[in-house]
Amino acid sequence: MRRALRLLPLPLSIAICLPAMADDKPVNWGLCPATDVLPVFDDAPKADKAAAATRDQQDTDIEGDQLFGTSTVPQYQGNVALKRGDQFLGTDHLSFDTESGNYIAEGNVRYQDSSIRMVAKRAEGNQEADTHKISDIQYQLVDRRGNGGAESVDLQGAVGQMHRSTYTTCDPSQPVWKLSAPQIEVDNDEGFGTARNAVLRIGKVPVLWAPYFKFPIDDRRQTGLLYPQLGLSGRNGFDYAQPIYFNLAPNYDDTLTPRYMSKRGLMLDNEFRYLYDGGRGTLLTGYLPNDKLRDKDRGRVEFEGYHNINANWQARANIAWVSDERYTEDFSSKLLGVTASNLQSQVGIYGTGENWTGGLMADYWQLTDYTLTEDSLPYARQPRAFFNWDKPVLPWLEAGVYTEAVRFTHDDNRRKIIDGDGEYIRNGEVDLRFNGSRLDIKPYVSLPFSGPSWYVTPTLAYRYTGYQLDQGLADQIRLQNLSAAGITNPTPDQLRGNTSPSRSLPVASLDAGMFFDRETTIGGKSFLHTLEPRLFYLRTPYRDQSELPIFDTRDFTFSWGQLFRDSRYTGADRQNDANQLTMALSTRFIDQTTGRERFSGSIGQILYFDDSRVTLPGQQSQVEQGKSAWIADANYAVNDRWTLGATYQWDPKYKREDLASLRARYLMSNDGVVNLTYRYRINAAAPVTATKEERTLLEQVDLSFLYPISPRWSLVGRYYYSLEDKKPLEIIGGVQWDSCCLAVRAIARRYVRNREGELNNSFQIEFVLKGLSSIGQNTDRTLRRAILGYYRDDLYLVPPSNTGADRDDYDPNQIP
Repeated sequence: MRRALRLLPLPLSIAICLPAMADDKPVNWGLCPATDVLPVFDDAPKADKAAAATRDQQDTDIEGDQLFGTSTVPQYQGNVALKRGDQFLGTDHLSFDTESGNYIAEGNVRYQDSSIRMVAKRAEGNQEADTHKISDIQYQLVDRRGNGGAESVDLQGAVGQMHRSTYTTCDPSQPVWKLSAPQIEVDNDEGFGTARNAVLRIGKVPVLWAPYFKFPIDDRRQTGLLYPQLGLSGRNGFDYAQPIYFNLAPNYDDTLTPRYMSKRGLMLDNEFRYLYDGGRGTLLTGYLPNDKLRDKDRGRVEFEGYHNINANWQARANIAWVSDERYTEDFSSKLLGVTASNLQSQVGIYGTGENWTGGLMADYWQLTDYTLTEDSLPYARQPRAFFNWDKPVLPWLEAGVYTEAVRFTHDDNRRKIIDGDGEYIRNGEVDLRFNGSRLDIKPYVSLPFSGPSWYVTPTLAYRYTGYQLDQGLADQIRLQNLSAAGITNPTPDQLRGNTSPSRSLPVASLDAGMFFDRETTIGGKSFLHTLEPRLFYLRTPYRDQSELPIFDTRDFTFSWGQLFRDSRYTGADRQNDANQLTMALSTRFIDQTTGRERFSGSIGQILYFDDSRVTLPGQQSQVEQGKSAWIADANYAVNDRWTLGATYQWDPKYKREDLASLRARYLMSNDGVVNLTYRYRINAAAPVTATKEERTLLEQVDLSFLYPISPRWSLVGRYYYSLEDKKPLEIIGGVQWDSCCLAVRAIARRYVRNREGELNNSFQIEFVLKGLSSIGQNTDRTLRRAILGYYRDDLYLVPPSNTGADRDDYDPNQIP
């Protein structure tokens, strides 16, 4: 009699087949009543997933009010209950022919396990032939939302058919949406189902009809159509994309996406993914033949992947290519597509150990800004090798070394002119760019002394940087130096530059700080108040570096972190001379009850005891003796909802503000949020005599919000405006409607689409069928980027560490 329980677990996989297409977006079920569509059966065992794993090894217990019939055809009557593990089958009447295998269960047929609950009118079949027919079914999913019904189910082994079935995640009393199909065929062995003439209705209105589609019923991937994406914009016109998924193998797959844009034409995007024990990778390609707006073929290729060589070494590649300099601007919906001027491709092997890191890599840069030339691109590093080692030798002694060897290469600069139509075109003139190699070595020793409330860390380093330059580059540097010196008629010997310049110098620093704390009470609340003074002294002698080239070096943006670095430059082409002292003070107020930091503030300044004479080519002036700008930063959590922050830089020499940033955030009790930000920064390269308008680099205000009007309706918006340019950078306005099982988002967006400042208009709408999927464009990705706190959890996420390589993974200028 144990085999009689086989009749119902199998058809339940058919009932689950529609919700198996559920999307993985975060879903808000807050508006759904916590009620059971089918109440828990009182005589059923408690649902236990642990018992479900061992149900096949357990016996079946059968109970009933009456037992009659014969030994070969027993019949149970009244309150019949079959139990095995987490499974329960209840019915009013059950008969079973032990010789033929035929059975009949009728009258209030009920089934329950750890994943589903179901009622039916009648079930009959043959256990030997493994054929079953179940009539008039209503079901409810237990481990996730979903309910529905079917007129009948026919099963034969692992294959079954469901007739006139429905599925929804809504409460039956308010079926906002429902998916129905006259016939669904399911193959449990293959792991897929086939629906015919399926109709999706929102309310009573049919919005989607599929005459035939195949879908997975378990975690196995299946080839088929994914949900389409729809959009409308002034740049692309009507925009329709239809992803097609190909399940090629267990460890690799492919998604082909034909995309029709009424103003451009038909584009093909493709994503190929692979995975194996030692690594993974993704290849993205795109091709648009004969773009009607640009009158040419366009495309892109991107690859990102890694391979683990062993426990210490990994090979990584990040390759990107586009067909033309306008591609990223035309096909990006983010402001980054307008501001990005280049693409970087990089391959290499990287290693790390307990006390060391190292690697060998190469990279290349492609221009993606049609207003610029190759002269704006960084030097490519082909190749670059680096090795860093540091280790505590004794409790009070630490030693280390930074080393880097690079061959810098650069494409020749092809000049551009602006034609009569305002287009940037090549004029055929080429400026030769010369190359060179650089070796940078920086060993150091450090003596870290510390106590419970203080630390003192003296550090002594010695830096050697040597070059091997092409003669043409050396001659260019020499000519620049002669012109700067006022020599107008140099001799041939004077014009010949040094192809092997070098620089060596010591770098000494002393970093010291203290920690004071006390308990205090403010407004009846207990706080821990800290004072954290810090001094940082840096001494580096002057070396003439005018013969050294500039490959990858620039000024750091002056900030709090720069107060404690031993160089004000990125890269190794310049090491500034210094005789300076940084004085800084930080304070915090920590709530003793909650442990939350209610207020934090920091202020600091550098005192320059001597002029710093080292400069980059083209800099207006050197750093003069005196004081740097004051840097101050403060953050104040007024309460659990209000957070204020400010960053400010004030230059006492010129009596001007160099940077100002104000931040305010208000969190509403109903998950709403309002963000307001003001940013101002001067152009450090502007002459001292420039007016405020001439030296302003940027001045912007940014307002974004998610404002719930009611539990169902909310407004979203962003107004990002450049005061310097007197024009908006991005405007978003939209409305969201949310119900128990359906959400609709509609947003209108106006944003800068090219480097001329022209604006693009777009409209996005998305229907989120909770527990199934979404139809339309991915609006929440747009809103999540534009409104910090649109997903409340984003406010508390720690940014992931950078596992890829970048230009700063060798940083000899950072004090250890």
